[in-house]
Amino acid sequence: MVWVLLISAITAEVIATSFLRLSEGFTKLVPSVVVAVSYLAAFTLLAQALKKMELGIAYAIWSGLGTAAIAVIGMLFMDESVTTVKILGLALIIGGCVMLNLNSDH
Repeated sequence: MVWVLLISAITAEVIATSFLRLSEGFTKLVPSVVVAVSYLAAFTLLAQALKKMELGIAYAIWSGLGTAAIAVIGMLFMDESVTTVKILGLALIIGGCVMLNLNSDH
């Protein structure tokens, strides 16, 4: 159950961050509302996950996988460049999250 909460928090955060660009500096109503609602959901779900997970592990996974997902979304859907350095960076982020999780008490 805790992993469902954490993955849901990551998903909500990724949706919010993706819609930040679409909100055009909060000048468009619907994307701005999606940003606000999604960030509220993300932090609420993360707070619930933290009841059962170590703070450092949960936050590293939340921020790391969220960052990786946003980078991939940017490359696939927002015409951002795809470079070897970016791919290596994504691999390091994901690898770091895996290593932290392998070292956790759970």
